[in-house]
Amino acid sequence: MASLEFSSRLNEMTSALENFAYTLTKDVEEAKDLYQETAFRAIKNWEKFRPETNFKAWLFTIMKNIFINNYRKKVKANTIVDSTDNLHYINSGSTVIVNEGDSNIMMKELMAMMNTLNDSIRLPFLMYYRGYKYQEIAEHFDLPLGTVKSRIFFARKELKDLINKRYHNISLRRTS
Repeated sequence: MASLEFSSRLNEMTSALENFAYTLTKDVEEAKDLYQETAFRAIKNWEKFRPETNFKAWLFTIMKNIFINNYRKKVKANTIVDSTDNLHYINSGSTVIVNEGDSNIMMKELMAMMNTLNDSIRLPFLMYYRGYKYQEIAEHFDLPLGTVKSRIFFARKELKDLINKRYHNISLRRTS
């Protein structure tokens, strides 16, 4: 199949490909991107198409495979692995926090409790809470990595104790 004939057949399939892209993505902008990527790969690999086969099926297969690969990338991007020695695994993509008045009051109370902690454990803990990595905190305070981890651990422990003392009738449960 000549390049000109291939381009002509691809143009004829544009509408069907765009509809299929929207069916997969359910989003107009993502569908446009998916169609564009499909057209690009089809044109890039036009010599791999065998003329005796179904052109429409070939294009739809390319599109479906691109969609699946992009979906897998998104799923992997939502999972963050902290590769420090303690091997904590965090899945940040599944938690939704609703900003309600009760939670704001509880956060104010928690921050007040944090402010009662000794600066040597409070400051590394606050940096960790704000998203800094252990190594970044260690470099900031010019401390060994193990010391930073210990201080964050002790800050958590003291906060837990403060919370238990204030709310002795409420048990803290770890949710996964």
